[in-house]
Amino acid sequence: MNRKIIQEGIKMKKTIFLIPIFLIFVAIPNTQSSSEGILIFAGSASKPPTGEAAKIFHKKTGAPVDVIYGGSGFVLSQMKLGKKGDLYFPGSSDFMEKAKREGLVFPETEKMVVYLVPSINVQKGNPKGIRSLKDLTRDGIRVAIANPETVCVGLYAVEIIEKNLTHTEKERFKRNLVNYTESCEKTAVAISLKAVDAVLGWEVFQYWDPDRIETIYLNPGEIPRIGYIPIAISKYTRDRPSAQKFIDFLLAREGKAVFQIYLYL
Repeated sequence: MNRKIIQEGIKMKKTIFLIPIFLIFVAIPNTQSSSEGILIFAGSASKPPTGEAAKIFHKKTGAPVDVIYGGSGFVLSQMKLGKKGDLYFPGSSDFMEKAKREGLVFPETEKMVVYLVPSINVQKGNPKGIRSLKDLTRDGIRVAIANPETVCVGLYAVEIIEKNLTHTEKERFKRNLVNYTESCEKTAVAISLKAVDAVLGWEVFQYWDPDRIETIYLNPGEIPRIGYIPIAISKYTRDRPSAQKFIDFLLAREGKAVFQIYLYL
């Protein structure tokens, strides 16, 4: 991979080891009170490390952390309609900006947690020989992208297509498009289950399921922008101090280490 875009754009290092982590999925209560711990509405772009971080935080503090995952726009709507939740943790800044415009989070509490780099993701071994964006326009290639209206990685996919493909190539790409997935997680799963040959996703998908997903890195000039995952306290929080403690934990060495295991930047 050409790491220049990472080295020059964000000046960060990443860990080169991978440790298997067994995730927990916590049931979400129908009601929320401060005694029940922290409730997070999270985009699934960060699901593997967020699940592990929640488990570690609970062990350290005794405060349970419940997480509702999904497309960043979808979980924002859930938080708004349910009028509950302590933290909003979308997969990109785009949906955090929407949350701020709608007055759903406290803007002064927003923090950047990690960066995300767009890529092409294919089945392990790359059986279709996909090496570039233009290969996604070839006959017989099945492609999926996330729904750009509700999923962060879908927004980036559309920007990449618009920037790099000609009108004719865009039409061919559309013919190959077989699914709009509902979340980052489902975008990765589409490759894991071999439902498609390629997706426009995140580089980190490869580390979610290294036995079944492989990353084809984009050239730096093909990437309109690098994404980042922000977090902020929801205006519906009933335990703001605990919510702030979770943010502080994510930004501290132990929290960052969890994301580094999955090679988030």
